[in-house]
Amino acid sequence: MAQEGFEDQFRCCICLDIYIDPVSIPCAHNFCQDCIEGYWDTKETPDCPLCKKTFTTRPKLKVNREFSSILELLKRSTQRQEEDKGQAKILKQSSAQEGVPCGVCKSSAAVRSCMVCLASYCSHHLKPHLMDPALKRHQLTDTTPFAFELCTEHNKPLTMYCRQDRTPLCAKCSVRDHNHHKVVPIEKQSRRIKTKARDMKDNIAQMIQMREGKIEEIRYSRDIGKKITSSEIMRSEQVCNMLKIAIDKQQAVLVQELEERQQEAERTARKLLEELRGEISQLQTRSSELQHLELNKSPMDILQNFQSLRSLPPAREWSEVSLNSESCMGIVRRCFTKLVDITQGLTNQLSAEEEEKMHQHQVSISFDLETASGWLLLSPDGKQVSCQKKKIPRPDNALRFDTCTCVLGKQSFKSGRCCWVVQVGDKTDWDIGVARKSINRKGPIMVRPDSGYWAICRRNGGYLSACAGPTVTLHLRNLPQKVGVFLDYEEGTVSFFNPEAGTHIYTFSGCSFTEPLYPYFNLGPEKDGKNAAPLVICPLETSVRDERHIILQSDV
Repeated sequence: MAQEGFEDQFRCCICLDIYIDPVSIPCAHNFCQDCIEGYWDTKETPDCPLCKKTFTTRPKLKVNREFSSILELLKRSTQRQEEDKGQAKILKQSSAQEGVPCGVCKSSAAVRSCMVCLASYCSHHLKPHLMDPALKRHQLTDTTPFAFELCTEHNKPLTMYCRQDRTPLCAKCSVRDHNHHKVVPIEKQSRRIKTKARDMKDNIAQMIQMREGKIEEIRYSRDIGKKITSSEIMRSEQVCNMLKIAIDKQQAVLVQELEERQQEAERTARKLLEELRGEISQLQTRSSELQHLELNKSPMDILQNFQSLRSLPPAREWSEVSLNSESCMGIVRRCFTKLVDITQGLTNQLSAEEEEKMHQHQVSISFDLETASGWLLLSPDGKQVSCQKKKIPRPDNALRFDTCTCVLGKQSFKSGRCCWVVQVGDKTDWDIGVARKSINRKGPIMVRPDSGYWAICRRNGGYLSACAGPTVTLHLRNLPQKVGVFLDYEEGTVSFFNPEAGTHIYTFSGCSFTEPLYPYFNLGPEKDGKNAAPLVICPLETSVRDERHIILQSDV
């Protein structure tokens, strides 16, 4: 009854059966997808069959895959329980009639007897006879008590065992019917099976122990990941708040400067207007005096007064005077440039933090002589490689680059995260990155992702470039003396950074890695004494650097 009540919680109220392709509608009630779709097809306005809540538009439905998987397990469990009940009922009736114990566990009642194995089995230990192809050929009967382990055909003791047919034999059976089979003494086979059972038991114990350890490891990683995620959320909020403060402050400065510019323009305009009005007043006065002189009829007065009126009042040359209405030009751009500088500074600090985390996954690598081109000379410890003017004779093998001045690392990576640092110095030509195992190593090579390379390069002493196919030019403020490579296999990313400046250079993202990856290097040929410096793999960092904190200056 409890099982039936439990199953009722997973039944659709429309078809009254366990959910098929369960979906949830906005009111949180669950139905079979076909049932609710068919129900809505009969309605002008979609609603919930249980709570009658209506929806303005027909909700879009998606099958809950996890819920569906749980229901599938429930269905299988229910079917299995029904089959077991029916089988148990039959077996119980059979065992009740005979009362024969199981020949393996000795505690449960036998339900069937094997006339080949001359043994009786309970329902649990009978399963191999029902599933194993070889044991299926054995004859099963109703439970029969075996008083002696004798051959039913020859009435002789069962002292041998046929490994091919998996059946015990008497001496005559082993000679007549199993002459060409692998037959061993039954005691030897019994000891062999016991030894195998003990080994399996020990192996199972080790598997359980390993899985329990893995459970603890996963739980620990999950808990650490949860803490890291919470910390990153808090940090992101801090960074965003800092940006908001910087934007608000810059906006306030911008508004203040614009208003001050406008006030200055208004003061200038007022001064000009006052000066213009003063000159107009003086000119109007002079005009009145001249008009009065014009109406005077005395020639003597006209001659005497005109001497004082013949020159105009002092005035400015207004044709060259103007008031610039575009007094705000460039202010907004300069303010935004300041914000860009603030954002770039913050990005650099975040990159430095990220670079610190990458160093936690630093691994030791070395150059692989088996892949090195004949133009390359490796140091004895495999940590330094340089290009030679004369080609060194080396055995030609499938792993070696024959034309390009390239070499791979000895170590390969097919999971997890790893990081290494290479000193490039003042070399004018080089490639650094990773390459998959199946790359072409003969003749000219195309360094780009679709050819199995994820790398950055420098050519002819110019800017760095990402070999992304097409090439992406990287405009860096300072060219790095060292280049760090960070590989995240599962995430599908290859990142490059400047470990000395703590700045990000470039990242290949969205990659799909399906085979082992190797560190990849190309030194480039020496040209007129240039580009002769070697590539050097930097040693692992053992010191723990001080944690960097993101601080936004108060004067931004």
